[in-house]
Amino acid sequence: MDLEVLKEQVRAITTDIIERSAIKAGQIFVLGLSSSEVAGGIIGKNSSTEIGEAIVGVVLRETLKRSIHLAVQGCEHLNRALVIEEVVAEQKDLEIVNVLPSLHAGGSGQLAAFKFMENPVEVEELVAHAGLDIGDTSIGMHVKRVQVPLIPIQRELGGAHVTALASRPRLIGGARAKYKEDPIRKF
Repeated sequence: MDLEVLKEQVRAITTDIIERSAIKAGQIFVLGLSSSEVAGGIIGKNSSTEIGEAIVGVVLRETLKRSIHLAVQGCEHLNRALVIEEVVAEQKDLEIVNVLPSLHAGGSGQLAAFKFMENPVEVEELVAHAGLDIGDTSIGMHVKRVQVPLIPIQRELGGAHVTALASRPRLIGGARAKYKEDPIRKF
């Protein structure tokens, strides 16, 4: 796999989703990643440190440019806990848990987050405003309601299926209510 091509594809997908999701500075963007799927394998069976670092490095740079906080979801062996900067966990009053990810418990994305973030910690749960799911890792549990699916400009990355979610406030009030224009661009 050509990692430079992969990085450029990830940058394009990430930029697309950030821009169309209407996520704002200070909000959380969650990344779910199966490097096994990107490599053409089965989720959890073919983890790649190099692929994890390539993808997380790009997504982290793109979120930091916009002052958006990145959270990287782990696998089911860590109950889908998330790596995030400690200062963000403290600011948002998230419960920090004591675990260190490994390649097969947390995954390559979490290992990369621990490598690239300034002071990473694990939290059990959070509520993100948008996110990117590379390899069908089920990020929906971490994105606030109401979730809006976004179709990325590229639906596959290597062998992995790519999906994304944004969120918007609930529409309340019924037939007589008026609403602000939805800033999310689905297409």
